[in-house]
Amino acid sequence: MAKEAVSFFWFRRDLRLEDNLGLFQALQSQHPVIPLFIFDETILEPLPNNDPRVGFIHESLAAINTKLLEFGTSLLVKKGKPSEVWESLLNDYNIQEVYWNKDYEPNAIQRDLVVDNLLVSKGVTVLAFKDQVIFEEAEIVKADGLPYTVYTPFKNKWLEKYNSIAPVQEWDATPYFSNFFKSTFEFPSLGQIGFILSSIKVKPHNLKLVANYHETRDFPALDSTSYLSPHLRFGTVSIRKLVNWAVRKNPVFLSELIWREFFMQILFHFPKVKNRNFKSAYDGIEWRNDEADFKRWCEGKTGYPMVDAGMRQLNETGYMHNRVRMVVASFLCKHLLIEWQWGEAYFAEKLLDYEMAANVGNWQWAAGTGCDAAPYFRVFNPEIQQKKFDEKGIYIRQWIAEFDLGYGQPMVEHAMARDRAIATYKAGIVK
Repeated sequence: MAKEAVSFFWFRRDLRLEDNLGLFQALQSQHPVIPLFIFDETILEPLPNNDPRVGFIHESLAAINTKLLEFGTSLLVKKGKPSEVWESLLNDYNIQEVYWNKDYEPNAIQRDLVVDNLLVSKGVTVLAFKDQVIFEEAEIVKADGLPYTVYTPFKNKWLEKYNSIAPVQEWDATPYFSNFFKSTFEFPSLGQIGFILSSIKVKPHNLKLVANYHETRDFPALDSTSYLSPHLRFGTVSIRKLVNWAVRKNPVFLSELIWREFFMQILFHFPKVKNRNFKSAYDGIEWRNDEADFKRWCEGKTGYPMVDAGMRQLNETGYMHNRVRMVVASFLCKHLLIEWQWGEAYFAEKLLDYEMAANVGNWQWAAGTGCDAAPYFRVFNPEIQQKKFDEKGIYIRQWIAEFDLGYGQPMVEHAMARDRAIATYKAGIVK
């Protein structure tokens, strides 16, 4: 007996049912749609078994599955290498079409190419859609077709294009949920995937906190940020809804969303930046890369309260305030002369909102080696940053219990470190 023809929608960085373009398009298919998520073993293998991001993904998938059950369907969850999972699915189902939303990171592009070739070789139609950005790699380019490498002209072109279509269309798939394949797939526990629940949690996002974003964003003690970044990273919120909201409510917050797309297109066009300097002239810098110094930075024991508070917040919660991120990154690269790749890798391990494009882009900005980066001779003074943005020490005391008991001496003197950094950069930059 012939198997029923079906289509698949593959969830990846878009863990939501609402305003999901690829899902919307899949549900227009003439075949019933099986929703799928694959826990990619190549991503999971190096992670600790209590990685909070895996727990958040599982929690988000469970919420999707609960909603789907209301419509007589369920989420098919698999674990393995994606190409091998798809090989198995091709044997189990009569797959006619596969839909997904595009991912622009180098490893994801390669993964999708392999899966696309496999599916097409078996006669399956693959359809991929733009969902995690407003404008993708070829949409915001210079007149000569080359990518922007400076943020402000990119932003201006981005706004011009957005204003020509505003508001960007949102996609409600709810009326088409009857087109899902009728099923009751068993939803796996976190333990069945090989993980345990972490004490670190992704916080709910709150847009109301960013109404005065332009006035409060630099003061970590106010705790006035939206906590949106992990939700954007994993797609539990729609970038279209966010941008349409930000355009009306707060242009400074909108600028941060545009920075996100700027760094994403930089990574797409210049994939070397994932582990190499955008500015190759900086490749000759002789970094100290002292492992003992790096350990003190990781543990928040540098003797600079703003730096230490940020690192302890990161280690305990998976979050770090954006202003503080700039301070700790500058300190690592400039004061300690440790390569940005060391800090980037540590953030990748700890941050709940880790996204390669933004993480690499911001670390190279701090190090001075990236596109449109802070100049190498700008060296943040952690003590001045503390006085400007946490004058009463409220944020610092939140994370440094021993602060009022006679805090330790700085591990390096600022003026000396600043002079050393500038001299080292000058000597290492290729003219």
